[in-house]
Amino acid sequence: MNYEHKVQREVAEWEQKMFKPPGWMEKASKSVGGRINHLIPPKVQNVITTTIRSIVRTALFGAEYTPRRPVQSTMDLEAADQEAKDLFALYQKIAVAEGAGTGAGGIILGMVDFPALIAIKMKFLFELAHVYGYDTKHFSERVFILKVFQMTFSGPDNRARLLDSIKNWHIEKEQWLSDTEYSRTMDWETFQIEYRDAIDFRKMLQMLPGIGAIAGAWANYTILEELRESAMNAYRLRRLHDDFEVRS
Repeated sequence: MNYEHKVQREVAEWEQKMFKPPGWMEKASKSVGGRINHLIPPKVQNVITTTIRSIVRTALFGAEYTPRRPVQSTMDLEAADQEAKDLFALYQKIAVAEGAGTGAGGIILGMVDFPALIAIKMKFLFELAHVYGYDTKHFSERVFILKVFQMTFSGPDNRARLLDSIKNWHIEKEQWLSDTEYSRTMDWETFQIEYRDAIDFRKMLQMLPGIGAIAGAWANYTILEELRESAMNAYRLRRLHDDFEVRS
């Protein structure tokens, strides 16, 4: 089996995994997370909403996340996958250290962790784009990054829509050549709510006295792993299509 066939099989398995019904642990986590959520001051809850809007706008319109890493336009898929894994290992270590440090400080430092973690994830995604050969100076590539981010932390219905968008990006990207349309149609409320719901249970545990450091490290570790899986497979889908087009 050549490497592309191996990747095709792994991507298909990932797609099936994404749409499996939630298990008992996921259901229990959501229930417990909801109860913990009521114990957290509204000020802390508002940090996520404000931060998401700010960082997403920076990702779309600013230069803060544009990597120094050159766009790897000549790297084959196998080499890109290996470099992506190395890149992820670095960012996961950063996220774990940051989660443990802020988790030890309880609610106050927990408020700092939300924007810090989102920034870490965005930096990882921007660098990952360059690893797979896609230049984040193009607005359409930034939109793609946000779609990957949303897909990772969305509910099943929205996840299916976003995955379809990613699989047909060679067509859809043509409508995102400028920022006008995206700014007008962006559903900020859904974006914020689904992201917050996806991470609430883990991040709320981080704010509890006595277990904050351990919970913070665990939360950031698992959240980064989920993002890696979605992001790598999204870019693999694109590379499989684009590499086939080049050979045809």
